[in-house]
Amino acid sequence: MSDPHILLNGDRLALGMPRQDMLPEYHQWESDTRTLLGYGAQFPQAWESRVSGWERQRGNQSLQQFEVLRTADKEAIGLTTLHVNGVLHTAEFVIVLAPSERGKGYAAEAARLTLDWAFHIGALRMVWLKVLEPNQAGVSAYEKAGFRQSGRLRQSGYWLGRPVDEILMDALPNDFPGPSAVTAAVGG
Repeated sequence: MSDPHILLNGDRLALGMPRQDMLPEYHQWESDTRTLLGYGAQFPQAWESRVSGWERQRGNQSLQQFEVLRTADKEAIGLTTLHVNGVLHTAEFVIVLAPSERGKGYAAEAARLTLDWAFHIGALRMVWLKVLEPNQAGVSAYEKAGFRQSGRLRQSGYWLGRPVDEILMDALPNDFPGPSAVTAAVGG
């Protein structure tokens, strides 16, 4: 495995550049049953599609991904993604954590670090996400990171095979909680 290229350090986590040699690990996280459930997906993505997607993503400025690492051991534990709309200066946020790392409070810090980057480096004016209503742990983590509930899409997702609402959440730069790791790193 290659060494991580860390971009931004937080308290327990850091954001780094995704690594091609980590693709098998990323694909395993994305194919986990609980990940698929959380996304409302019915089937995992084929390995060949994931590899092909990696190649397309590398040159796509609209798709910004970060590897999430524990600061203590530099171990990769997840990915966050910003699907950037360059015209509107907004982005959709997506996260996946390794199954073994869930329930440890990492989602809130990973989301917060990604928002920090989005607002203070990416100069985005709003970041939004969709979360399935039954995923209350996700809703709570996103609220801790600075997202607020802003609406719902009725019966637009699936949870355990049944239609459920998707909650829309968004964050603005003024919603960003606490000190910024970006401004601390650059002395601002």
